[in-house]
Amino acid sequence: MTQIGGVQPWFLGVTLQLILAALLHQGLATVAPPTTAQTTAAPHKDPGRPEKGNYVVTSSNGTSCLLASMGLQLNITFNSVSQNKTVQEVLNLRPNVTKSSGSCNSDRASLLLSTDEEKTNLTFIFTLNATSNKYHLSEVSLSADLSDMKERFSATNRSLDLLRGTFGFSYMCHEEQTLTVGQNFSINTFQLQVQPFGLSGDQFGAAEKCQLDEDDMLIPIVVGAALAGLVLIVLLAYLIGRKRSHAGYQTI
Repeated sequence: MTQIGGVQPWFLGVTLQLILAALLHQGLATVAPPTTAQTTAAPHKDPGRPEKGNYVVTSSNGTSCLLASMGLQLNITFNSVSQNKTVQEVLNLRPNVTKSSGSCNSDRASLLLSTDEEKTNLTFIFTLNATSNKYHLSEVSLSADLSDMKERFSATNRSLDLLRGTFGFSYMCHEEQTLTVGQNFSINTFQLQVQPFGLSGDQFGAAEKCQLDEDDMLIPIVVGAALAGLVLIVLLAYLIGRKRSHAGYQTI
């Protein structure tokens, strides 16, 4: 069998296949959409990526006590009048027609978003643990009255433990993530940054990134290191093969 510099052709072929597989995996990891919870109801047409809105809650003395910047998409399952069955509606919250309000105290902060002349009211409540200086999203509620609903939709969950952060820091997640509130209601967030406690002026504190963002940065590093290792193996095999080949010529 013919050899190239002492290296078996099948070895080089396998190595090249591994490199191509790693590159293909990286491409798929980059474009693959995040998974979301499945539902038996047929969803309506995807409205596309929601526009990012900036929301501010001020305290009684007029200073900002909660900042939020995010695109929000509501997934609501309800009984449809026109279709006479259960359907899933995907709605984008439009910042230009959304009013924000709320309140803050030492260990509790709320953000209320109202649209369509208060036909849709979405409330986020954050709670601070004074001992650990950690906060989290503890409650979400939605009240909606869409034209195709047989009755007004209402959902509340007061036992959530989401969007965890540290006092004085903001929570950031640029990747799309799904906040499951209940069986019939969830929220997709996009380019999220929120800080409900420890604000200094009207600016976010240093950001603590979510795991999705951390993983998104880690994948290229791991794949790059794997490719570098494969290239190094091929190079070492080639050099060793050349050295053995030269040694054989000298013997002859």
